[in-house]
Amino acid sequence: MSQIRQYELIYIVASDATEQQIADLHTQVAEITGRYSGTIDKTENWGRRKLAYEIGPHKEGTYVLEVITGTGELMKEIDRRLRVSDQVIRHLTVRVDEEHRIIERTRTLRKEDSQRRRVARGLPPERQPGEGPQRTDDDDDRFGVDADDAI
Repeated sequence: MSQIRQYELIYIVASDATEQQIADLHTQVAEITGRYSGTIDKTENWGRRKLAYEIGPHKEGTYVLEVITGTGELMKEIDRRLRVSDQVIRHLTVRVDEEHRIIERTRTLRKEDSQRRRVARGLPPERQPGEGPQRTDDDDDRFGVDADDAI
């Protein structure tokens, strides 16, 4: 059984495509996603932009981002459909759930390490509101500068 994962799909539609054609392409992706029991979490139309380099006769294209939750089979089918579409210049699918897992694990490790260091210094594990480095006039004295002369 395939695992449910999160993917980002970015595709570039030819600049001569109408808004209706772009909407139809999104509808096609949504239908495939529904057929394979996936979900579209987010859709962003980034608009018409200049391409980094010419792709055939195309110098501009409309960029569309779709965040999809589903299986690898779903993404294979979407990839196959976009490859045969005449309006899609390029597309890219990236699995992002692994990145989110790594970020969350790193965040947890940093928080645990911070709590451990605070307890070792005799402080409460969590930072209290208003706690933190406070600037005083004594800070200027460390450098031999009078606070009034610093300006």
